Amino acid sequence: MRFAGKTAVVTGAAQGIGEAIAGYLYEQGIDKVALLDLNEDKVRSAASALDPKGDRAIAFACDVSSSESTKRVFGEIEALFGHVDILVNNAGITRDAIFHKMTEEQWLSVLNVNLNSMFYCCQAVIAGMRERKYGKIVNLASVSAFGNLGQTNYGAAKAGVIGFTKCLARDVARSGITVNCVAPSYINTDMLRAVPEATMQRFLSAIPMERLGEPQELAAAVGFLCSDDSSFVTGECLVVSGGSYM
Repeated sequence: MRFAGKTAVVTGAAQGIGEAIAGYLYEQGIDKVALLDLNEDKVRSAASALDPKGDRAIAFACDVSSSESTKRVFGEIEALFGHVDILVNNAGITRDAIFHKMTEEQWLSVLNVNLNSMFYCCQAVIAGMRERKYGKIVNLASVSAFGNLGQTNYGAAKAGVIGFTKCLARDVARSGITVNCVAPSYINTDMLRAVPEATMQRFLSAIPMERLGEPQELAAAVGFLCSDDSSFVTGECLVVSGGSYM
């Protein structure tokens, strides 16, 4: 029970990677975990599947790309939980397009959800973490930060996540707070399974292990950075890619 007595917030937790991370924390004994997502029905279903009684896993509808929505929901979480020990910033979207065809809406929406949300969510918890001299923040980046076709918006946002992580880690290191990020490659989620077969084969050919990563594998990597096992690890970017970027 690595997380006994701790509380956590996971954004983008209605499905896929976020749901797996929330499930990992729950199974490892987290006292309370808040599952946040824009899709209220899906996030309530995910929380209910994890914890039918609703005592330890609680769903919140939240638009983390909105400062107002984020402040309101985190205020509700603080009132219910008392404090937040762990924050996992997982919420993200893609709006892929070759650059000369990319619209301003595609650019801004990806930056708002994938990067600005980090600022809003971290600001919502950082004061309490500094006061208690304890906190674990894990941000989801991506290997797309290192370059990927048709993803200038997504890659820029995820590169920003890495820079944000390293700078924030510097700011709060003396306050007993660690800040790290995880950069996955291709993970076996509904979104990825929807790509054409030829595209999937191209993805697999780039992975030395010749398979997709599983959400549970990524959740375990995130879980390490959320735990006290990583007490001397901060400002790092852990690449989880099956060897794609070794």
